[in-house]
Amino acid sequence: MSKLTDFKLLSFDVYGTLIDWESGAITAIEPILKKSGKESMDRKHILQILHSIESVVEKENPTWKYSEVLTALHPGLCKELGLVEPSAEESKAFGDSIGTWPAFPDSVEALKRLSKHFKLVVLSNVDNESFRMGNAQGLEGFKFDAVYTAQDIGTYKPNLGNFEYMLRKVKDQFGVEKEEVLQTAQSQFHDHHPAKDMGIKSSWIYRPGAVMGNRDDPVYNWKFDTLNDMALCVEKEWAEQGK
Repeated sequence: MSKLTDFKLLSFDVYGTLIDWESGAITAIEPILKKSGKESMDRKHILQILHSIESVVEKENPTWKYSEVLTALHPGLCKELGLVEPSAEESKAFGDSIGTWPAFPDSVEALKRLSKHFKLVVLSNVDNESFRMGNAQGLEGFKFDAVYTAQDIGTYKPNLGNFEYMLRKVKDQFGVEKEEVLQTAQSQFHDHHPAKDMGIKSSWIYRPGAVMGNRDDPVYNWKFDTLNDMALCVEKEWAEQGK
């Protein structure tokens, strides 16, 4: 397929793509940074350490809720960063913070525009309750056509089983075939590389400056800095087709 408008369904990652995962996580760790006297610690360093620890915890504990993953990794993250040891309550607060993380400023409006042309589904590593909270707050209650979470599937991306689950569901629910699905995401690690392995085309929402999920060997079929840029491209294609 050579055009975005050839696809029928967009499969979205949420945290990192629609919701500002990195700003949310940094805000959530600020209390322990302050307590440790290290408020000026480099943001990129924190996020790189967080990503490396998170991927291990998810792989070892695929049935844990994402909020539980964050709670469990918090003490190890603090240790790796040389921060004071957190209390159980502080770690739980870090895990529970996910429902309050903010959306990127372009997300909601771009989703509304894209929904005029595609089915929109979620394929997220977050748990159901955290997604409901984040969707209600950050994404203003936007109604997706379907939501598939790691909690439902029992594994975390980049496990290919998550993509297989999504493909089965969209075929059963919407009659959409694999070649009509476009994985739309920021993370190369969680989304684009496994999508390529599955033979699924992808659109990279680059989010300039992002740290989480980066790889030195990016793969993608389309690349946009923001979701708004992608929506503009879709609208231009439809206009050129006279639709």
